[in-house]
Amino acid sequence: MLRSGSNACVAGWKKACMSNVTRGISRAAIQGRHASSTLHIAKRTLHSTSCARSLSAALKPSDNNKSSSNAAIEVHDLPISRIDDRKVVIGFNTGEWARYHHIWLRDHCRCPECFHSITKQRLVNTFDIPKDVKPVKVESKADGLEVHWPSSKPHTSFYPWSWLRHNSYDPPLKKPEGTKKILWGSKIVQSPPSVPYTDVVAEDDKGLYKWLSNVDKFGFSFVSGVPATTEATEELAKRIGFIRETQYGKFWDFTSDLAKGDTAYTTLALGAHTDNTYFTDPCGLQLFHLLSHTEGTGGQTLLVDGFYVASLLKELHPTAYEILSRVGVPAHAAGEPDSLYTPTPQASYPVLRHALSGELVQVRWNNDDRSVMNGLKPDELEEWYDAVRLWHNLLTSADSEFWVQLSPGTAVVVDNHRVLHGRSAFTGKRRMCGAYIGVDEYKSKLAVLQERFSPDPITLDTADSSYNGRSVWHPAL
Repeated sequence: MLRSGSNACVAGWKKACMSNVTRGISRAAIQGRHASSTLHIAKRTLHSTSCARSLSAALKPSDNNKSSSNAAIEVHDLPISRIDDRKVVIGFNTGEWARYHHIWLRDHCRCPECFHSITKQRLVNTFDIPKDVKPVKVESKADGLEVHWPSSKPHTSFYPWSWLRHNSYDPPLKKPEGTKKILWGSKIVQSPPSVPYTDVVAEDDKGLYKWLSNVDKFGFSFVSGVPATTEATEELAKRIGFIRETQYGKFWDFTSDLAKGDTAYTTLALGAHTDNTYFTDPCGLQLFHLLSHTEGTGGQTLLVDGFYVASLLKELHPTAYEILSRVGVPAHAAGEPDSLYTPTPQASYPVLRHALSGELVQVRWNNDDRSVMNGLKPDELEEWYDAVRLWHNLLTSADSEFWVQLSPGTAVVVDNHRVLHGRSAFTGKRRMCGAYIGVDEYKSKLAVLQERFSPDPITLDTADSSYNGRSVWHPAL
């Protein structure tokens, strides 16, 4: 049976929203939206008698409150909505149209009976929904679409306009751009992203947000003024999330003594590379802090924006770009006698990994850790070597390389899915510490900070639907 309830669903939804005040949840957001939230509740009681009806007529104020109402609101026409054979059609007041399948709408009801407002988990049983489910009525309200479903007990769903537009798929309407990646080359040396340590560790989290926003935009960011101790550096890493433990330990504190079977534990130069190509899921962030370097020279740090180099390769050598986006490269970590790491499945991960949308989302390259290329077809082997040579030439060009001499007190965090790092050879005694942080922990922390300091339009529009500080209509849900 389809999970259902009475028309009290909508009333219950409104009541649950208002309970935010007693819970003290999202008070600042709700107080900031007091006027608009009050207007939303008033608007929800109105019924549109015509799809093209103007909201100004429906909300015409009395003489007593006309001036205050006009000052508080800006009136727009309602979007048009109608029921088609298999879809609900919506004409937004921007002049754009979108269609939503009936089963999709029913499956995404966020009323208290269908969606748990605290845990943000689904309660509706998708497989109890009849495949031919069809609304009996749809109504365009000021703040969203109200849909009435057939059932032994009538069930009503509500969907905010901003949420419907964001999740449109037939056709997908243009969404507001998220954080724009800033590609860079060697000239970044003139003004590299950096945040003071005191800001990053401040309790208000504003400096932490700036730090991680820098990483999101540039793929790396320095932190200046860090105490040159392992304790301070470890706490700095934990500001982002859980430290990821690997065969090298949890938090590293190492010198060039080959205590671990990896060339990082030597004085040799390291070419530009990403770490953990031998893992199925390479770490997301890598934090470095040079604690000391005595009795020697060298050891400059190298950073290269893999997304920038990939953009050059795509423009100059599209065939090579396609090959490196398609051919999997095997890798291994075999320097420790009690461990042998290879990704699962082996040779399945290309140098350039893309999302289904076609967006480049990961660079995965470490020629030193590469295993035998025995999966190539005979007619593509030379093409792969030609492509990877072009990739290497762009990686190592003076235009791409950003060299910096780290010193005690300056830490750097690198997005290991985008920025390649390396170092020059050195002499003397060099002590380095740092840690890995998982990509999911990093993305989670950034998302939470964005909710606080730069909320998306849907979160702002649905602040009166927040529970535990998060709207049930959050774009990530």
